[in-house]
Amino acid sequence: MERIPSFTVDHTTLQKGMYISRLDPPDTYTYDIRMKLPNQGDYLSTGAMHTFEHLFATYARNSRWKHEVIYVGPMGCRTGFYLITRGLSHPEAIKLVQASMEFIRDFEGDIPGASPVECGNYRDQDLPAAKALAADMATILAHWNEKQLQY
Repeated sequence: MERIPSFTVDHTTLQKGMYISRLDPPDTYTYDIRMKLPNQGDYLSTGAMHTFEHLFATYARNSRWKHEVIYVGPMGCRTGFYLITRGLSHPEAIKLVQASMEFIRDFEGDIPGASPVECGNYRDQDLPAAKALAADMATILAHWNEKQLQY
């Protein structure tokens, strides 16, 4: 079998940030939102990751780019998230992720979708940890630009 593109990225040099992971022509992009350094022993906790997912997906799917957002979800390695978009320019995708980080960082209140009716593991939430992750990423991505999207 062919190696999938994400397995060809050198994870020993990968830094926190936002990268283009994949292009499915003509205009569907998978972005790698890398929040933890790979293989360093510090990974996203399940509660923080779960809360982050609820908030990131809710924000992205309610943003002005909601029709261009296909998917928001965590990486199995627990070092970040994927964002899949269609028809969104790279500068717009960066703005969406920056705004999402600010939304999560500043979020107060009930976590959207965190009830037994709406979620299969609604108790596994950690809002303070999700907010801390978002604050870190908001700082890292504050001046991110299109040139930095390349691994």
